Amino acid sequence: MKAKILIAEDNALSRENLSELLSSAGYDVKAVEDGRQAMDAYVEDAYDMVITDLKMPHVDGLTLLKFLKEINPNNIVIMVTGYGTVDTAVNAMKLGAFDFIVKPIKEDLVELTVKRAMAYARLKKENITLKDHLKEKYDFGKMIGYSEPVKQVFDTIEKVSRSDSTVIIFGESGTGKELVAKAIHFNSDRKNNPMVPVNCGAIPEDLLESELFGHEKGAFTGAIRNRLGRFELAQGGTIFLDEIGDMSPSLQVKLLRVLQEKQFERIGGVKTIHADVRIIAATNQNLEKAVEENRFREDLYYRINVIPINLPPLRKRGPDIAILANHFLRKFSQAKGKQITKISPEVVNCFMRYSWPGNVRELENLIEMLVVMKEGTEIVLSDIPEKIRQHQKEETSFQSVAFSEYGISLNDMVSDFERNLILKALETSGGVKNKAAKLLNLNRTTLVEKLKRLDISSSPRSARRAKD
Repeated sequence: MKAKILIAEDNALSRENLSELLSSAGYDVKAVEDGRQAMDAYVEDAYDMVITDLKMPHVDGLTLLKFLKEINPNNIVIMVTGYGTVDTAVNAMKLGAFDFIVKPIKEDLVELTVKRAMAYARLKKENITLKDHLKEKYDFGKMIGYSEPVKQVFDTIEKVSRSDSTVIIFGESGTGKELVAKAIHFNSDRKNNPMVPVNCGAIPEDLLESELFGHEKGAFTGAIRNRLGRFELAQGGTIFLDEIGDMSPSLQVKLLRVLQEKQFERIGGVKTIHADVRIIAATNQNLEKAVEENRFREDLYYRINVIPINLPPLRKRGPDIAILANHFLRKFSQAKGKQITKISPEVVNCFMRYSWPGNVRELENLIEMLVVMKEGTEIVLSDIPEKIRQHQKEETSFQSVAFSEYGISLNDMVSDFERNLILKALETSGGVKNKAAKLLNLNRTTLVEKLKRLDISSSPRSARRAKD
């Protein structure tokens, strides 16, 4: 479609010349005599650009400019002015005009200015579309999950996104920690600035400092030029420090300074750089235990643990497993050009029983493999790898109970089951009672009472030895 241009010019000859010039250049042009008619024309139809004379009867060019910018700040307006009003045209640009053309009008200059304005408008539109796409892609409302633990995560994301507070995301590998970090960033006031991820566990310790803070030329062997660090690249935006628990003690000290003083220096540099960066960290480790074992600084732990978000493992998400499986099925069936439309109930039941040590990432990879290998239209139990099917065949301890003629002690069996469940929670939480209580959906005081009643130490290993 032709780009549409509206011309507002009170001089009939100038109006006719502009209309003819731009029409011959391939634009769809409408020309009116003053600003009032231009306002009426714009309300009736949409235009990609408005070219207006500065001085006109009834409504002048500045009034028309303000009107157009109030309707849409992205409207492209070019002012036409005489030599005596150039200063006024410059002021118009401060109010949002794209450019101005001085009379007498030169045709080549008009064509160049209009082409440049159209290119700018297209680029701006593409950027807005891209940002809207990114926002939609990482909007927490688009993240899949309806289970109660995931709803709590959504609620937390909504509350913390608008703040600048430091966030730390706890969760097993594959639970979606980076996706949550992106959801927070793209729903924050920093969304139009960069989000820069750093995997602290994947970069060697001797290179990580340079990655984070940059270096000056000659700072060390191989530093042949200046290099910006991730903190500088993330200025005005967010830096995502994944697997922060793997960071060395020396780097922990430098990161602590950034958190405390909001500034840093490049390696080999003397200039102090202000860090206007929001920090989101993530780890699959128990940082409280790491602090106790002197592997992680206590002061840094409390600095980053401002707003914690605990991501549930997939095995704790109940019905989300089936929802995610079907989502990945649709995604990969479309991407691979397959007509697989269904996962059998037996497979869904198998998925619900499986422990998913690789979490959502493992499920996604499995569905992709099944789609690639499948020839039919339905995923059935025989398509599933043996290790996952085998998990389904395991019987629970209750199914294997044999009643003798003397019966069994229900109280003893219930106590043993309760004891083993608490021990498992303590083992999973590294002996931290607060976390164990959360895993069991208990109050901490209730858990403490049960520990005393069942004579269980807070250390799962010592408790197992006592039991043995």
